[in-house]
Amino acid sequence: MSIATIAPPATRRSDFATLSDRIAAAGLTTRRPGYYVARIGLVAGIYIALWAVFVAVGDSWYQLIVAAVLAVAFAQLAFVSHDIAHRQVFRTRRPSEIAGLLAGNLGIGMSYGWWMDKHTRHHANPNHEERDPDVVPDVLVWSTRQAKASRGIPRFLGGAQAYLFFPLLTLEGLSLHVNSLRALARPSLRHRWAESGLLILHFVAYLAVLLLVLSPGKALAFFAIHQALFGVYLGATFAPNHKGMEMPSDDRQQPDYLRRQVLTSRNVRGGHLINTLLGGLNYQIEHHLFPSMPSVNLRRAQPIVRDYCAEIGVPYTEAGLIGSYRQALRYLHEVGAPLRRRRDA
Repeated sequence: MSIATIAPPATRRSDFATLSDRIAAAGLTTRRPGYYVARIGLVAGIYIALWAVFVAVGDSWYQLIVAAVLAVAFAQLAFVSHDIAHRQVFRTRRPSEIAGLLAGNLGIGMSYGWWMDKHTRHHANPNHEERDPDVVPDVLVWSTRQAKASRGIPRFLGGAQAYLFFPLLTLEGLSLHVNSLRALARPSLRHRWAESGLLILHFVAYLAVLLLVLSPGKALAFFAIHQALFGVYLGATFAPNHKGMEMPSDDRQQPDYLRRQVLTSRNVRGGHLINTLLGGLNYQIEHHLFPSMPSVNLRRAQPIVRDYCAEIGVPYTEAGLIGSYRQALRYLHEVGAPLRRRRDA
């Protein structure tokens, strides 16, 4: 099952079917090839140009500025890979997989197959305590139930996790690379050899360029700044989308598709700058409802979805960027309360 096919078949009696009709009537599900040619060309051009600047600057501490800007370019390439995985760019699997492998594995050192499997399960059951891999308590806890049952690192960090959240994001880029390499051991990984070859080529080329151009100390500093800011950028983009929203579990009655997606997601308000910085993921509700919709169309879909949710009485959550972080951090602090009480006892 691909990310693009998780939406249920629309029936005329479902709320989602009515909304789908309105979205289709507005022409928002059609492909936008011109937009993606321009966007992918721009991101790829900036990515290549920054590596050219890196070589031109040479063995200098000014490379730390290049590292910071390159972290942004890596994140933007990750957003492109995200859209490719959702079949927003290509309609069929084969060109999507080829482009995804080039952007993900070769471009940023992320296993396209591993990430797509993980993200598909997230879309099918967003924020679900047992089924969404994005809320597994591996380092942080995401519910009071997880906090009470936690062991090891989550138990040790959970009481202060709201304060540690952004510092821990500096490790998110490295975590992505490590999990990608681990995924190569899975026989079930599609195109395992192609994934392995491209990932290894990325890491060998990345480290070789750093060590050939920079002294060891500067190379280590570049690596640390680049990977840390890459992780913070990615984590800060995804954090406002679901953290602090409803968390279903298997002991609760599951809502229908529309409510499952809307009630667990939060939009981030803002203009074109926020839309560019967050890769269109600020329209998280619309993206979850229509994952194969080109991200450039989400802005136009937003008022249709918001008005329809008001019409049928479904809460529709949106906040500014800072407000969304505040809500997410407040929620993380609240769910860590059982661990603080246990430590104080």
